[in-house]
Parts: sequence; structure tokens; C-alpha cells
Amino acid sequence: MVRVVSDSISVSTQGGDDMIDLTPQLEAAIRRSELRNGTVTVFVSGSTAGISTIEFEPGLRRDLPEAFERVAPRGARYHHDDTWHDGNGHSHVRATLLGPSLTVPFSGGRLLLGTWQQVVLVDFDNRPRNRSIALQMIGE
Repeated sequence: MVRVVSDSISVSTQGGDDMIDLTPQLEAAIRRSELRNGTVTVFVSGSTAGISTIEFEPGLRRDLPEAFERVAPRGARYHHDDTWHDGNGHSHVRATLLGPSLTVPFSGGRLLLGTWQQVVLVDFDNRPRNRSIALQMIGE
């Protein structure tokens, strides 16, 4: 019988492209759900953070922010900043490019990630934040 189970994760970030590995918390949520097979959708509330997968290692933890700096640099003119004067226009653009959610399959109660693949939150804001990540698991 297919069931839907909702859960959430809360994390504190430093902002400024802070990257947090959510994989252990996702695995714990799947165990709590008692679902064995299905999918989990991971969604960050807010418009200055995103969710993705990456090999969570020091080199890529530097490479990804550097890539975003080339695409949506800090210090460039953003109309958002002209409107709100909060200096985080680049954060909104970066978060939009990365996206707020990801769906990952699981089987036997385990995420079906690659050997070197982790699910991460990237907080692009220009200040520390408390982030709420919604989880919705669908399965049996």
C-alpha cells in the first residue's frame, strides 16, 4: 500500500555559499518513515538557497561557489538590490539557477545515490540563516 509521509529538517547556515550535506538527515527520515521503497522530495523554503547533489569533498566545495561567482557575481548590479537595498540580489539569482528541490529514489530503506554523491543544501544568502527543509516521502 502506497503511503505519503511528511517530515522536515532544520539547519543553521553561515550564508555566503555555505554548503551542508543533508544525506545523513535524509537517511534518518526515511528510517523514521518506515517506508522501504519510494521517492523523497527535498524542498528548501526560501528564495536564497537551493538543493542539489554533489560529491561533498573540499575541491568541489570550492569549485561550485567559484562557478556561481562567474555566473552571478557578488558586487554586480542587481535590480533586486535597487528595490530592497539588502545586497543579496546575487543570492536570489544563484538559488534560482540551482533550484529549491530534488527528488531522490530509495529502495530497501536506502537512498539510491551514487558512491560519491550526496544531497546538499547551498545557502547563497549574505548572512547566516536558519533553514527549514521539507521532506515528502511517497512509497511503501
